[in-house]
Amino acid sequence: MIFEQVATGGCQSYLVGCSDTCSAVLIDPEISQVDRYLAIAARDGLRIHYVIDTHTHADHFSATQALAKRLEVPVVMHRDSPAPFVDLRLQDADLLRVGNLRLQARHTPGHTRDSMCLLLNDRIFTGDTLLIGGTGRTDLPSGDAGALYDSLFIGILKLDPALRVFPAHDYKQRGSSTLAEELATNPRLQNTDREGFIAMMEHLDLGAPTHLTEALRINMSGGKSVAQLLGEAAAKTPFVSLVDLKARIGDGSDDLIVLDVREREAFDAGHVPGAFNLPRGQLELRVNDVLPDPTRRIVTLCQFGKISTLAAVSLRELGFLRTSALDGGMVAWQEAGYPLEKTG
Repeated sequence: MIFEQVATGGCQSYLVGCSDTCSAVLIDPEISQVDRYLAIAARDGLRIHYVIDTHTHADHFSATQALAKRLEVPVVMHRDSPAPFVDLRLQDADLLRVGNLRLQARHTPGHTRDSMCLLLNDRIFTGDTLLIGGTGRTDLPSGDAGALYDSLFIGILKLDPALRVFPAHDYKQRGSSTLAEELATNPRLQNTDREGFIAMMEHLDLGAPTHLTEALRINMSGGKSVAQLLGEAAAKTPFVSLVDLKARIGDGSDDLIVLDVREREAFDAGHVPGAFNLPRGQLELRVNDVLPDPTRRIVTLCQFGKISTLAAVSLRELGFLRTSALDGGMVAWQEAGYPLEKTG
């Protein structure tokens, strides 16, 4: 068996391959690591056949849909997953064949309704059902403390104590544990009374995950995160450096249009000398009046360099093919001590 564990902060994902057939499965992939997963698979001569999420993640953005499209393989989740893009929905005890490997799904609701663990030979991928020194929380959408108790004490904790535990999060930076170690030392497993366990879980008073609303929206719907949109836009447009823009506006060339896409109030308070103002929200409606010559060179800018990147892509799609975005924004321009103009 070929096994690779990839950490992204506290998040853990796993590439598991059959060395005899070069078939592989990717478990709980995170969107920022797509290229890394593909590089590892290529390095080991593996072909990924399935991408799996053990549950609907609420604290990071899943890469299953992006990888499934890129590799033309199915997204696998439990049958209770709300995500419309799931291709293969597993039920309790279903097996996935990956070459000569067999992964068995164990439905373990509690952290979420669609949580499942994956049993493979000497190890179990526990998602957020069982963590190292903890368990998944139950206070997020579809969480159920009673269901988690049953999934743990009537379910996976009755399996072979020697099974190695590989969770979807590892806040202890230990890599793995065993069921025996967790039974002996995990504070949340010491309260074996069902009502006591439920009371404990309902009074943990945990803070909300940083990206809770956006992560749930993306992972449940298959939409894109703001960071993903910006990343895709950045790949579709060239950029101009602060130094080059300053030099160009200083040489008196009339070939360059500096287009400030901030709102008028921000523009009036201070902008690049000679810049024109066209707020991003009005771009498509007013572009023909403000930019009548599509052959001119255009540099878009905004406060932090994000909205202007989206604006540059829109302009290029509209036919303004000499459009670039400023690498940075007005904040960086001012920090560099470059000149400003004010209106009014």
